[in-house]
Amino acid sequence: MNLLTPAKVREGLEEVREGRAFALGLPLTFPGGSSLNPNRLPPVHRPNLRHGLPNANCVLGSLSPGSSDVMNDDLVVLHTQYSTQWDALVHVGSLFDADGDGESEPVYYNGYRAGVDVVGPSNPADCGIPGPDGTTTVDLGPVGIGTLAAHPVQGRAVMIDLAHHFGTAHRVVSYEDIDAVLHADGVDVRPGDIVTVHTGFAQRIVSMAGDPDPAVLHAYGAVLDGRDPALLEWITDSGIAAIAADNYAVELYPAHPAGSPTSILPLHEHCLFKLGVHLGELWYLTELAAALRAAQRTSFLLTAPPLNLPGASGSPLNPIATI
Repeated sequence: MNLLTPAKVREGLEEVREGRAFALGLPLTFPGGSSLNPNRLPPVHRPNLRHGLPNANCVLGSLSPGSSDVMNDDLVVLHTQYSTQWDALVHVGSLFDADGDGESEPVYYNGYRAGVDVVGPSNPADCGIPGPDGTTTVDLGPVGIGTLAAHPVQGRAVMIDLAHHFGTAHRVVSYEDIDAVLHADGVDVRPGDIVTVHTGFAQRIVSMAGDPDPAVLHAYGAVLDGRDPALLEWITDSGIAAIAADNYAVELYPAHPAGSPTSILPLHEHCLFKLGVHLGELWYLTELAAALRAAQRTSFLLTAPPLNLPGASGSPLNPIATI
């Protein structure tokens, strides 16, 4: 994201011709339930307490005689990567011999160390949804999402519309496929661009109205082939700033078997661990993709800051595209 220089912001602004804006974030309550990912639960939304009373439709006259106010104040227990999200660089690291001593240790982008720079609990009791007296137990450090949030995420973005070219049947997409789409649509991918990938997955989630069908969704739409060396080389050589897709994981998960030890998320490993290229998941891209195609365009201004939550492994967001 350091490639999002003032020059890249100006490039993005040059793509604004109509002044039409598109919200690319799903409701934070979507996909719905936990059947797609049992490790990520939907938000818990509750009123807080005001002097021991429920702070929902709270008539303040009972607390402040003479007041005519009625108040609501609330809280959310939120899994940061449940819905539309940015992955922080700390989201996926690797066992890597960073010391050159023949022993692999858990490290993250740029050599940040587990247990030193990235600190978390080992006791399961210190994990999961806390009780009323629960405290913060993790600080994922400088490779957490707070580092990204400290700098505005805005610049030129391009659309790769896989759903238009390949439909929504399950397909593992190679660099050859990507290259064909780039040429067919005249997509001009420049260094520092944010690449968005439309598969139709998020639109299918929306159509399920918070009750997702895993049997349908796990076999729905295109996914990138993280085992394709040509695709990984293109990501490196293109100099892009980030990739955001409308599906889970961006890539095929788990990836095709490739011996051991090896990453089951090789595109994540390549982008987050090796390159420092952030990944976005579950973005809502269908309306934007249709508008761009109708206008015979593929590029736009993207504004996509994460929440400024220091030390977190990811963040929800409501990105805005302007064309």
